[in-house]
Amino acid sequence: MRRLILEHRLNTVCEEAACPNRGECYRNKTLTVMLLGRNCTRNCRFCNVESKRPDPVDGDEPDRVAEALSELSLTYVVITSVTRDDLEDGGAGHFAATIRAVREKNSETVIEVLVPDFVHAVGAVVGEKPDVISHNVDTVPRLFRSIRPKASYERSLSLLARVKELDPDIFTKSGVMVGMGETYGEVLEVMKDVRAIGCDVFTIGQY
Repeated sequence: MRRLILEHRLNTVCEEAACPNRGECYRNKTLTVMLLGRNCTRNCRFCNVESKRPDPVDGDEPDRVAEALSELSLTYVVITSVTRDDLEDGGAGHFAATIRAVREKNSETVIEVLVPDFVHAVGAVVGEKPDVISHNVDTVPRLFRSIRPKASYERSLSLLARVKELDPDIFTKSGVMVGMGETYGEVLEVMKDVRAIGCDVFTIGQY
Protein backbone atom coordinates (compact mmCIF):
# COMPACT_ATOMS: atom_id res chain seq x y z
CA MET A 1 0.00 0.00 0.00
CA ARG A 2 2.83 2.41 0.76
CA ARG A 3 4.36 1.60 -2.61
CA LEU A 4 1.05 2.31 -4.31
CA ILE A 5 0.66 5.62 -2.49
CA LEU A 6 4.18 6.74 -3.40
CA GLU A 7 4.05 5.50 -6.97
CA HIS A 8 0.84 7.36 -7.76
CA ARG A 9 1.72 10.37 -5.56
CA LEU A 10 -1.49 10.12 -3.57
CA ASN A 11 -2.41 12.01 -0.44
CA THR A 12 -4.40 10.02 2.09
CA VAL A 13 -6.25 10.77 5.30
CA CYS A 14 -4.43 7.74 6.68
CA GLU A 15 -1.05 9.48 6.51
CA GLU A 16 -1.88 13.16 6.79
CA ALA A 17 -4.19 12.71 9.79
CA ALA A 18 -1.69 10.27 11.37
CA CYS A 19 -4.37 7.62 11.81
CA PRO A 20 -3.23 5.02 14.38
CA ASN A 21 -5.11 2.27 12.52
CA ARG A 22 -3.45 2.71 9.13
CA GLY A 23 -1.18 -0.33 9.52
CA GLU A 24 -4.19 -2.58 9.96
CA CYS A 25 -6.01 -0.91 7.07
CA TYR A 26 -3.04 -1.21 4.73
CA ARG A 27 -2.79 -4.92 5.45
CA ASN A 28 -6.41 -5.19 4.28
CA LYS A 29 -5.83 -3.00 1.19
CA THR A 30 -7.95 -0.20 2.58
CA LEU A 31 -7.27 3.54 2.41
CA THR A 32 -9.10 6.86 2.17
CA VAL A 33 -7.82 9.05 -0.66
CA MET A 34 -7.53 12.79 0.06
CA LEU A 35 -7.76 15.18 -2.90
CA LEU A 36 -6.48 18.72 -3.42
CA GLY A 37 -3.19 18.50 -1.56
CA ARG A 38 -2.17 17.89 2.01
CA ASN A 39 -2.71 21.38 3.46
CA CYS A 40 -6.13 22.57 4.64
CA THR A 41 -7.39 26.15 4.77
CA ARG A 42 -9.16 25.43 8.06
CA ASN A 43 -7.94 24.41 11.48
CA CYS A 44 -10.55 22.15 13.06
CA ARG A 45 -9.47 21.30 16.57
CA PHE A 46 -9.87 17.54 16.24
CA CYS A 47 -7.88 17.13 13.01
CA ASN A 48 -4.18 16.46 12.51
CA VAL A 49 -4.08 17.57 8.85
CA GLU A 50 -1.85 20.63 8.52
CA SER A 51 -3.48 24.04 8.22
CA LYS A 52 -1.33 26.31 6.07
CA ARG A 53 -0.95 27.70 2.53
CA PRO A 54 -2.64 25.13 0.28
CA ASP A 55 -0.97 23.32 -2.60
CA PRO A 56 -1.74 24.22 -6.23
CA VAL A 57 -4.54 22.11 -7.72
CA ASP A 58 -3.00 19.12 -9.50
CA GLY A 59 -4.91 18.51 -12.72
CA ASP A 60 -3.42 15.02 -13.12
CA GLU A 61 -4.61 13.84 -9.71
CA PRO A 62 -7.99 12.42 -10.84
CA ASP A 63 -6.29 10.06 -13.31
CA ARG A 64 -3.69 8.96 -10.77
CA VAL A 65 -6.38 8.23 -8.20
CA ALA A 66 -8.37 6.22 -10.75
CA GLU A 67 -5.32 4.20 -11.75
CA ALA A 68 -4.37 3.43 -8.16
CA LEU A 69 -7.89 2.32 -7.28
CA SER A 70 -7.98 0.17 -10.40
CA GLU A 71 -4.87 -1.67 -9.19
CA LEU A 72 -6.59 -2.43 -5.90
CA SER A 73 -9.76 -3.79 -7.58
CA LEU A 74 -11.94 -2.37 -4.82
CA THR A 75 -15.70 -2.80 -4.63
CA TYR A 76 -16.16 0.34 -2.49
CA VAL A 77 -14.02 3.48 -2.32
CA VAL A 78 -14.14 6.62 -0.18
CA ILE A 79 -12.69 9.82 -1.62
CA THR A 80 -12.40 12.97 0.47
CA SER A 81 -10.35 16.18 0.44
CA VAL A 82 -8.93 18.97 2.50
CA THR A 83 -11.12 22.07 2.68
CA ARG A 84 -10.13 24.63 0.05
CA ASP A 85 -11.71 27.97 0.90
CA ASP A 86 -9.21 29.57 -1.49
CA LEU A 87 -10.95 28.03 -4.52
CA GLU A 88 -14.09 29.61 -5.95
CA ASP A 89 -15.91 26.27 -6.07
CA GLY A 90 -14.22 24.87 -2.98
CA GLY A 91 -12.82 22.04 -5.11
CA ALA A 92 -16.19 20.68 -6.27
CA GLY A 93 -15.06 20.57 -9.89
CA HIS A 94 -12.01 18.53 -8.91
CA PHE A 95 -14.24 16.04 -7.09
CA ALA A 96 -16.38 15.78 -10.22
CA ALA A 97 -13.35 15.13 -12.43
CA THR A 98 -12.12 12.45 -10.02
CA ILE A 99 -15.50 10.67 -9.97
CA ARG A 100 -15.51 10.62 -13.78
CA ALA A 101 -11.97 9.24 -13.94
CA VAL A 102 -12.67 6.54 -11.36
CA ARG A 103 -15.88 5.51 -13.13
CA GLU A 104 -14.02 5.12 -16.45
CA LYS A 105 -11.51 2.66 -14.99
CA ASN A 106 -13.67 1.08 -12.27
CA SER A 107 -17.21 0.90 -13.62
CA GLU A 108 -18.43 -1.55 -10.95
CA THR A 109 -16.91 0.25 -7.97
CA VAL A 110 -19.27 1.92 -5.50
CA ILE A 111 -18.07 5.52 -4.95
CA GLU A 112 -18.58 7.49 -1.74
CA VAL A 113 -17.32 11.07 -1.62
CA LEU A 114 -16.86 12.84 1.72
CA VAL A 115 -17.05 16.49 0.76
CA PRO A 116 -16.40 19.89 2.41
CA ASP A 117 -19.26 22.34 2.96
CA PHE A 118 -19.25 23.87 -0.55
CA VAL A 119 -23.04 24.25 -0.67
CA HIS A 120 -22.91 26.73 -3.54
CA ALA A 121 -21.04 24.30 -5.80
CA VAL A 122 -22.17 20.85 -4.68
CA GLY A 123 -24.27 20.52 -7.85
CA ALA A 124 -21.08 19.73 -9.78
CA VAL A 125 -20.57 16.67 -7.58
CA VAL A 126 -24.22 15.63 -7.64
CA GLY A 127 -24.16 15.80 -11.44
CA GLU A 128 -21.60 12.98 -11.58
CA LYS A 129 -23.94 10.73 -9.55
CA PRO A 130 -21.61 9.19 -6.98
CA ASP A 131 -23.37 6.47 -5.02
CA VAL A 132 -23.00 8.26 -1.68
CA ILE A 133 -22.35 11.91 -0.84
CA SER A 134 -21.18 12.29 2.73
CA HIS A 135 -20.58 15.36 4.85
CA ASN A 136 -20.01 15.11 8.59
CA VAL A 137 -21.50 17.60 11.01
CA ASP A 138 -18.80 16.25 13.40
CA THR A 139 -20.18 17.67 16.65
CA VAL A 140 -23.21 19.24 18.34
CA PRO A 141 -24.17 22.90 17.73
CA ARG A 142 -23.01 24.08 21.18
CA LEU A 143 -19.45 22.90 20.50
CA PHE A 144 -19.16 24.02 16.87
CA ARG A 145 -17.43 27.32 17.61
CA SER A 146 -14.66 25.65 19.60
CA ILE A 147 -14.24 22.48 17.52
CA ARG A 148 -14.98 23.68 13.96
CA PRO A 149 -14.39 27.46 14.29
CA LYS A 150 -14.55 28.25 10.55
CA ALA A 151 -17.58 26.08 9.88
CA SER A 152 -21.30 26.31 10.56
CA TYR A 153 -23.73 23.65 11.76
CA GLU A 154 -26.48 25.17 9.64
CA ARG A 155 -24.27 25.22 6.54
CA SER A 156 -23.42 21.55 6.99
CA LEU A 157 -27.08 20.66 7.23
CA SER A 158 -27.90 22.81 4.21
CA LEU A 159 -25.34 20.93 2.08
CA LEU A 160 -26.93 17.58 2.90
CA ALA A 161 -30.37 19.01 2.21
CA ARG A 162 -29.21 20.50 -1.10
CA VAL A 163 -27.94 17.14 -2.34
CA LYS A 164 -31.37 15.59 -1.75
CA GLU A 165 -33.06 18.52 -3.49
CA LEU A 166 -30.88 18.05 -6.57
CA ASP A 167 -31.02 14.25 -6.71
CA PRO A 168 -33.17 12.33 -4.21
CA ASP A 169 -31.74 9.02 -5.43
CA ILE A 170 -28.21 9.72 -4.16
CA PHE A 171 -27.61 8.36 -0.68
CA THR A 172 -26.50 11.00 1.82
CA LYS A 173 -24.48 10.30 4.92
CA SER A 174 -23.31 12.24 7.97
CA GLY A 175 -21.90 11.62 11.40
CA VAL A 176 -20.66 12.97 14.71
CA MET A 177 -17.73 12.23 17.00
CA VAL A 178 -18.47 11.71 20.68
CA GLY A 179 -16.26 12.26 23.70
CA MET A 180 -15.72 16.01 23.27
CA GLY A 181 -18.11 17.27 25.93
CA GLU A 182 -21.47 16.77 24.25
CA THR A 183 -24.46 15.35 26.13
CA TYR A 184 -26.58 12.35 25.20
CA GLY A 185 -29.53 14.64 24.59
CA GLU A 186 -27.52 16.88 22.26
CA VAL A 187 -26.51 13.89 20.13
CA LEU A 188 -30.16 12.85 19.85
CA GLU A 189 -31.07 16.37 18.69
CA VAL A 190 -28.39 16.22 15.98
CA MET A 191 -29.75 12.87 14.84
CA LYS A 192 -33.24 14.40 14.59
CA ASP A 193 -31.92 17.39 12.62
CA VAL A 194 -30.04 15.18 10.17
CA ARG A 195 -32.98 12.86 9.69
CA ALA A 196 -35.35 15.81 9.18
CA ILE A 197 -33.46 16.79 6.01
CA GLY A 198 -33.71 13.26 4.61
CA CYS A 199 -30.19 12.02 5.35
CA ASP A 200 -30.01 8.27 4.79
CA VAL A 201 -27.03 7.17 6.92
CA PHE A 202 -25.76 8.49 10.24
CA THR A 203 -22.62 7.33 12.05
CA ILE A 204 -21.40 7.89 15.61
CA GLY A 205 -17.72 7.41 16.34
CA GLN A 206 -14.61 8.85 17.90
CA TYR A 207 -11.63 10.54 16.32
